[in-house]
Amino acid sequence: MASKTLPPFTILTLNLLFIPLSLLSCPTSSESQSHTNSSSSPFEFLEHLKGSHKGDHIQGIHDLKLYLEKFGYLSYGNDKNHTHADDDDFDDVVESAVKDYQHYYHLRATGTLDGKTVSKMMTPRCGVPDHIGVHKIDNSKKDHINEVSHYSFFSKKQKWPPAKYQLTYAFAPGTPSEAKSPVAQAFQTWAASTHFKFRRHKDYKKADIKISFEQGDHGDGSSFDGAGGILAHAYAPTYGKVHYDADEPWSVGALEGYYDLETVALHEIGHLLGLAHSSVEGAIMYPYISSGVTKLDLHHDDIHGIRALYKS
Repeated sequence: MASKTLPPFTILTLNLLFIPLSLLSCPTSSESQSHTNSSSSPFEFLEHLKGSHKGDHIQGIHDLKLYLEKFGYLSYGNDKNHTHADDDDFDDVVESAVKDYQHYYHLRATGTLDGKTVSKMMTPRCGVPDHIGVHKIDNSKKDHINEVSHYSFFSKKQKWPPAKYQLTYAFAPGTPSEAKSPVAQAFQTWAASTHFKFRRHKDYKKADIKISFEQGDHGDGSSFDGAGGILAHAYAPTYGKVHYDADEPWSVGALEGYYDLETVALHEIGHLLGLAHSSVEGAIMYPYISSGVTKLDLHHDDIHGIRALYKS
């Protein structure tokens, strides 16, 4: 299939309708290159921090703390008055969180923001945290993800009950028809390796799983951040919602500078079924994906994970 791109979405807040500016269309190679060259990322602040380590005081380290907290490596919990919670000091707490991040992604765990660590952190990714409680200052909160092997589950191993192994899904009003087929194919890929069956429902409000394109702060407490940062997010069972970031450049198929709808759908459906993230780079549940890349088959880590969850 030839690659197609999904133009940015304009969100009409009235009645929660999502109106596409136009239908999918193939850009020329020069248009694609122009988009790639002009794009920026909300994670670009990390480039400025490359080489920083414990003891440094550099503008932007506070943003690093927010990044590590957002994705589950650092939590000040109720202790927001911690000495270094809101400053730009690279202290031992940050060093420990960076080491945890490096360990999770099989990087050399030095606690220093070396080039490989910064490169990984700057890659676009899913908005679901990798894990909660890897490093916690406030230990009063329970971990939200229980790691098993390379795959992981959400807290309490949330999963769909046997009565809901046949799930319906629907798209928000105004979603371009060209965006629907890749998502439908992703559901079928999961169905082929699990006991689940998926059927598209005509009524968005009545479907078990709802798919929509959102922008910025869209009311769920997990704001999107514009192009090149968080691509999408979804929720653990049985809160069946998938949100794509409408500000990202989407495509059907691999195209440099664009993100493949089906690849991202496969990942987010894994969350809907109860899988958290995997540290296996080839797995669908690996949280990072670069533009121009497709991953259309489940990895054995994904299959082992979903089967282990529903046997438990």
